[in-house]
Amino acid sequence: MPLVFFITPSDPRFLSTLRQIMKTPERGGLTSNNLLYRYDVTKSDDGVGGEEGTFGLCTLWCVEALTRAGEYERPLLQRATAMFEDFLLYSNHVGLCTEEISEAGDGLGNAVQGFTHVTLISAAYNLSRTLAALK
Repeated sequence: MPLVFFITPSDPRFLSTLRQIMKTPERGGLTSNNLLYRYDVTKSDDGVGGEEGTFGLCTLWCVEALTRAGEYERPLLQRATAMFEDFLLYSNHVGLCTEEISEAGDGLGNAVQGFTHVTLISAAYNLSRTLAALK
């Protein structure tokens, strides 16, 4: 929500939502291996079938949200950095990303996914800018 200026990144309601998302699915969240699912795959059926992995676009949006919130709470900025660095580990041998990532770390869905790469650039830029400004 701070990405589209709907709410400030320091708003307690947003921070509460962000903290809930960052929990594991077993604890009611959407985060597994520092990557995000689009939705709780145990409670929703998208009707498409097949394995649902963590979603690159959601992970990178979360990096951006954590980065903005991290300007006010430094541990969140550290989490953004870790999540971004972990996400990069799932790119292929030439640095390209798939749409989704399986629990085993394999690429799923569209490859190469343009939306993921645009958001990757945005997350990298904003994370780098914020880290530099806070030094």
